[in-house]
Formats: sequence, C-alpha cells, structure tokens
Amino acid sequence: MPPPAPRAPSLNCQVRAKRETIHLRPTELALQCGITRQALHSIETGAYVPNTLVSLKLARALSCTVEDLFSLPEPSVTARALEGPLTPGNRIQLAWVGDRLLAFPVTGKAGWGQPADGTVSRFTTGLAGAAPADQVEVQLFDDQGLARRTAVLVGCDPSLGVASSHVTRHNAEVRLLWQSASSLKALRAVARGEAHAAGIHLWDARSGVSNLPFVERELPGQRTHLYTLWSWEQGLMVARGNPHHLQGASDFLRPGLRMVNREEGSGSRALLDAWLAELDLPVSQRQKLLGYQHEVHSHLEAAGQVAAGKADTAPGPRPAAQALGLDFVPLQTERFDLVVPDQHLSHPAIAALITVAQAQTFRTEIASMGGYDPAHAGEHWRSTS
Repeated sequence: MPPPAPRAPSLNCQVRAKRETIHLRPTELALQCGITRQALHSIETGAYVPNTLVSLKLARALSCTVEDLFSLPEPSVTARALEGPLTPGNRIQLAWVGDRLLAFPVTGKAGWGQPADGTVSRFTTGLAGAAPADQVEVQLFDDQGLARRTAVLVGCDPSLGVASSHVTRHNAEVRLLWQSASSLKALRAVARGEAHAAGIHLWDARSGVSNLPFVERELPGQRTHLYTLWSWEQGLMVARGNPHHLQGASDFLRPGLRMVNREEGSGSRALLDAWLAELDLPVSQRQKLLGYQHEVHSHLEAAGQVAAGKADTAPGPRPAAQALGLDFVPLQTERFDLVVPDQHLSHPAIAALITVAQAQTFRTEIASMGGYDPAHAGEHWRSTS
C-alpha cells in the first residue's frame, strides 16, 4: 500500500478519540483497515491525510461517518482588539475600518442576545491571558464578508441602538455596530480610524454652536459631514415631584444638595461646566460641590443614581429622566448630530443609516420614546474641509 498523502490542508482528526471510545487497540484497527500501525499513527497525529478508501474503512470499523472522523478547521482571521482584557473564547464582532480589521467584544447586557462573528482563539502579540489594544486571532463562525459591510458608530445615547436595528431592518445585507462612549471619545475614535461615524452632542459656550467647533478641532484638515439626528432638552434630572424645588443651575450651589456628574468629554458635563461658568464659579470651586467629582458614564446611569436616592439631581437630557420615571427641569435645547468623514460617506451601512433617519417609521419611533425631536433627522447640516 502506498503511504498516505501529506497532510494539506490541515484537518481536525477524531480517529484516535473514536477508537479509544470503543476500546479498540491501534493494531486491531490498522489490521481491519489494511494499513500498517505506523500509517495509523501518522493519521491519528495529523501527519498525513488518508485517501478516500482508507477513510471509508476507518469509518466502517469505528461505526461512524467519515465526517465524524475528519473535518476542516474553522477559518480564522487576525484582528485588532480595541478593548481588553480579552480571554480565549470571548465572543467577537468584526468590522473593517479602512484597511484595519477591528474586533469588538460582545459582552454584558448590550451583548446578550447579539450574534457574534467568532470567538477569540489566541493572542498573536502581547501577554497570554489578556490582550488590551492588541492583535487577536478570531475563529470565525462564518466567512468575514459581513465585516466588510459593517459600519462602527460610536456615541453615548441608547437611541443609537434603535437606529442600528432600523438599519438592519432596512437592509439585511449590512450591519451597524453601536459602541457606547461619550461624545468626545466618539470623535476621537473616528480620528484614530476606529469608527466610521460618531453621534455627538457637545455645546461650545464660546461660540454658542453645538458640535461643529469640536469636529473642527478633533478632525482637523478632514472633510467631514454633519447630519442632524434629533434635538432634545438638556437640564436637571430630579426625583418625582421635584422635592427640592430645583429651578436652574444656580441650585447646584445650595449647601447639602447632592449631584452626580458625567465624565469629562461628555456632552452633559460640557453643559454643566458652561452653566457653572456663567455663575462665575471657577473650576476650583466647582470641584468642591457635593457630588461634582462623582462621575458616571452614561445618561441612564446618572438618572439611575437619582432614582435610587443616591443623588438629588444630575445634568442630562429629558429622555433619560423620562426613561427612569424622573421629573425634569429643562434648561437648554441641544443638537444631537451624526458626524461622518467623507471617506466613509459611501459605506453601505452609513448610507442606510442616513436613509433610515429620514424615514417616517424611524422618526415616529424616536419621538415615541419621549423627549426627542427628530423633525430634521437625516438632514445634512454642515460640512468641514
């Protein structure tokens, strides 16, 4: 009998596992299949791939199918992981941003029930056991074609998740991955080439203009497009019935009033600082306000602190207050815009997002959530050069 063909491409081989399950000795199996014990050893260790006849004999002797004995390994790709630490087995979604394949972990409440593209199999660089901002090998569940049709949208408002679902409903061939982060972090993710678009609300007190000054500062020299998503009211989120009778930003100066703040770089933090600056309160004095340095990382988390009685008020938008059954003291109307660099404007998922934002079904759903005004959603507002 000629020697088995060299092993190429690699196979997952279960011959030894099947043989040991039925307590069959190597010599006995080799004899039944008409091959030498050495040839069987080479097959079991993956050194060689048997021909069709030997494969069928092995399957008959082990009372199984050829597919039970041999299978192709799942395809894998190497991607850059932006968040960590990751461990082997973590579920991953993939997206190409420019010429880089990025890996986003599917974890926590947001990831529960979300389909993944594969799992982390190993780290190609960095320390074993963790891979923050490093290269990981991802074992794919399917081919990576969807990664080419996936756009990454970064922003703080949960309604961006609603927009993502409308995009898939509009075009099942594309996907929009929403990653939660503050407005400034979202812009910087776009600047680093880690996202296709950002959803932002950043009030510039000096110019009295929302968003545009920050886009020009964080994405200098890039042609960038700003589209309206919605407007909303920003103000004070307070307990039901407004028990402390709060009316405006000056109430933050009350002795004993407990606030909870948003992190630096968030739109609500920028507004709070602007309101306090109008009261001629320097930074050193702001930091002494009760709760000013108690920071949380989302509108809903801030509202949750008030709802739980851990704070008396927090700066934030009306929708977050309404979502948790709080009352709201409006102080300012603010834009929430979609920021897209020119090179990503033709991405099919970004194009679908802009189309969806203009659709009446999307506008109706956003309006029904309370506190949103999507009357101009999807309209081009400004461009930078």
